[in-house]
Amino acid sequence: MSGTNPTTVESPWARRALIGLGFVFLALFLFLPLVMVFAGGLAKGWHVFVDALVDPDALAAIRLTLLVAAIAVPVNAVFGIAASWAIAKFDYRGKSLLISLIDLPFSVSPVVSGLIFVLLFGAQGWLGPWLTAHGVRIIFAVPGIVLATVFVTFPFVARELIPLMAEQGRDDEEAARSLGANGWQTFWHVTLPNIRWGLLYGVLLCNARAMGEFGAVSVVSGHIRGLTNTMPLHVEILYNEYDFVGAFAVASLLASLALVTLGVKTVLEWRFGIHRAGAAH
Repeated sequence: MSGTNPTTVESPWARRALIGLGFVFLALFLFLPLVMVFAGGLAKGWHVFVDALVDPDALAAIRLTLLVAAIAVPVNAVFGIAASWAIAKFDYRGKSLLISLIDLPFSVSPVVSGLIFVLLFGAQGWLGPWLTAHGVRIIFAVPGIVLATVFVTFPFVARELIPLMAEQGRDDEEAARSLGANGWQTFWHVTLPNIRWGLLYGVLLCNARAMGEFGAVSVVSGHIRGLTNTMPLHVEILYNEYDFVGAFAVASLLASLALVTLGVKTVLEWRFGIHRAGAAH
């Protein structure tokens, strides 16, 4: 006997059927909707498509989306590095609680998280009267959108780095400290090079979610044209106003960003896989 378990060997027709089923599923639920988005945006020609993107409200939504992502992603990158360092490199009471808190946005609906910010910072919220008295506006303004986006995206970087740092252990850092390196030198020259691909991968996922977030941002934004509408909210408004070409044009821009993200993600997965394989040997 060869020692091969026959129950684990699929026949060629079964493999082809599974692969074909996978391609059919992707075609129906991924490729076809993606094609329809671009086809809808270009339904009335290239000029109408471009006009929808250079509309002042659309440009304001694009700028706000990029601004929110530019703030939320670095904040979450710093938080993710600090949290993963604290969890993977040290032992202390309350570590499991910190891990649970990091996972909280995954278990709470984005709409509920947005409502929490309204209850905290809204005009009738706990801190609303004090903020109003001091001229500070958070809800229905950019700060509220940033806070909501940071909340729903902060697990991504940490969740990529925690298992990576835990797998790498503490030996490299302890060796660096024993050779006289201070904390910053140890992080910059030892820890950061070891986690760079995982960090880039987490930042990429965080950025993709930040630009595409709808639920939490919809609750705290107020849907003010040209001021608090991000790209997903602008798509919703255009669609509700039966401006289907404009809605699909802006949606196609979001889809293009998603495709770029997918391409970079694939490259990072390849590089990250090689890096981890090399580290394992």
